[in-house]
Amino acid sequence: MNRHYRFYVLFVFLLSISGKSYSQHEFPVLKGSYMGQTPPGKTAEPFAPGIISKQGWELEGVFAPGMQEFYFTTNEGEGTPSKVIGFRQLNNVWKKHTEFKRKGEVTFSPDGSRMHMAKGYKDRTAEGWSETKKLGPKINSKEYGIMRLSASAKGTYVFDDFKSAAIRISTVKNGKRQDPVLLDSVINSGKKTAHPFIAPDESYLIWDSVREDGFGDSDLYISFKQVDGSWGAAINMGEKVNSNKWDAFGTVTPDGKYLLFNRGIDDNNKNVDIYWVDAQIIQTLRKSNAHSF
Repeated sequence: MNRHYRFYVLFVFLLSISGKSYSQHEFPVLKGSYMGQTPPGKTAEPFAPGIISKQGWELEGVFAPGMQEFYFTTNEGEGTPSKVIGFRQLNNVWKKHTEFKRKGEVTFSPDGSRMHMAKGYKDRTAEGWSETKKLGPKINSKEYGIMRLSASAKGTYVFDDFKSAAIRISTVKNGKRQDPVLLDSVINSGKKTAHPFIAPDESYLIWDSVREDGFGDSDLYISFKQVDGSWGAAINMGEKVNSNKWDAFGTVTPDGKYLLFNRGIDDNNKNVDIYWVDAQIIQTLRKSNAHSF
């Protein structure tokens, strides 16, 4: 059992014992954009402190395209499965509208019609979401231990694999899904390389990894697509995003304004919160990479 797999097993175990049960009455009335939260500045801060980000495990916060749905992962306590809780904004008020067993990180297709969860997905329906379906055999393979799969507007899939601690990409050509291939060493260096997020237009890729130039534990990195189609250097997203704790699971809000991610609050990662920061950091870092498009 390799080190990355042991980390993943510990992650799942802690997630299964550390959280709390939530019901609608436990959440205050939240009104307005971004779950009623005051947007952050250029230094990362907790998202919805005391409401979403509390003691225990609250992670994988993500807004759906349209910015009227918000999902995050927690769990019901020792011996129970981790769950995804979804909120929906109706008449300017955010209300819990769904709860289901977690089977991989929730991400969305850029048009909001599909909810991805590792090797599975749900399609949007008139009532809400369909039952979970499986992706095709090129992705739904026992070879891969997928935690997060991120999709671009072109249908490109980028996903991690805890079995190999690497990130793969699968494009679509002439309407056909291509075999996943490993991204090169620009991305797949360091340890615990995982949890990719590809921009809808494929102009950048965000992921987390433990590297020598990091701040201690796992940090968020970004790479910009170059004019020749290659991926540029892995850029640490800096001290206003990263800390000496575990920083991971980066995702950009569909309106492009904010980066959400997770941070371990203690050294043992028994308390993990959702953080967010102004996504202007992406444009600032892009300027430092003159050959990106």
